[in-house]
Amino acid sequence: MEIRNNVELKNYLTMRIGGISQYLAEIKNKEELLEALTFADKNHLRIFILGGGSNTLASDKGFAGLVVVNRMTGSSILKEDDESISICYGSGEVLDDIILSSVQSGYTGIEAMSHIPGTLGGALVQNSGAYGQEIADVFEYMEVYDLKDHCFKTLYKEDCHFTYRHSIFRGREKGRYIIINAVLRLYKGFPKPPFYKQVQQVLDDQNVNEYTPEIIRNIVVDIRINKLPDVNVIPNSGSFFKNAVISEEKYFELKKVYPELKGFKSNNEYKISTGWLIEKAGLKGTYLYGMRVHDKNALILTNVDASGYGDLKKAREEIINKVKEKFDIVIKQEVLEI
Repeated sequence: MEIRNNVELKNYLTMRIGGISQYLAEIKNKEELLEALTFADKNHLRIFILGGGSNTLASDKGFAGLVVVNRMTGSSILKEDDESISICYGSGEVLDDIILSSVQSGYTGIEAMSHIPGTLGGALVQNSGAYGQEIADVFEYMEVYDLKDHCFKTLYKEDCHFTYRHSIFRGREKGRYIIINAVLRLYKGFPKPPFYKQVQQVLDDQNVNEYTPEIIRNIVVDIRINKLPDVNVIPNSGSFFKNAVISEEKYFELKKVYPELKGFKSNNEYKISTGWLIEKAGLKGTYLYGMRVHDKNALILTNVDASGYGDLKKAREEIINKVKEKFDIVIKQEVLEI
């Protein structure tokens, strides 16, 4: 394992913005991780764990410490019965590779998350999800390294406190744990309706009555390709903002003015599309300080010719302020920051 110094972070982030990291190491296993941690401890360095870089930003100041790029991959079957299979995956595995493999094997549970960029570890940190599925739905337990207690531990689902795009890893225990691997329980058989509205619409249009994981994956991939820019062509960080969660009272207040507004009820709250809010605020397709609100999906902020993080910050604040002025709703950033 090589520990390099003065490494440009923008080359590891899909937004292609970010300053210099004092040190950077790419690790492939637990032994290399411990070697990197020993180096950081000896030199009194802060640590940041980076996955695929698709949901992470870095400022122009960079990072005074050691960025550890997670390349821990591999998989193994732990148990299997007539209904399900439990597979352990390295946290550095590309999430969509896991999904493709599971679909090809006929397993269901994560096919609606197809084409989400990034690694499994990153997906667990923010409880990634799409079209009615979340990674927490199939998660059983994980092996982590505890930077506080300096040892490897096992965390179970109840330990992680998964909620909408959130977990302890970006909440009260942010920076404490490094995810080594995780066990996912996938199911045999066929995906069960009801499906997310956009997916169901395609199924209806194509007169599909028998559902397989592969059919659902192909539909989701087509939808996402048409809605989302390719990070290899247009720099972006995927969904930049979380969908808004508002009170029942606020939802019906908006519904009176905007009858077309769609919401998903959970307890006494409603989740609504932040992309819809941004579009209604007149910002869809708008160029702001070198950034652009994507013209097909207003949740996406793309880097056209921004001079750095300062431009992104100004664009972000203008979007937040415009939505607040129009709807009295404060939208929140989904993308993590180094």
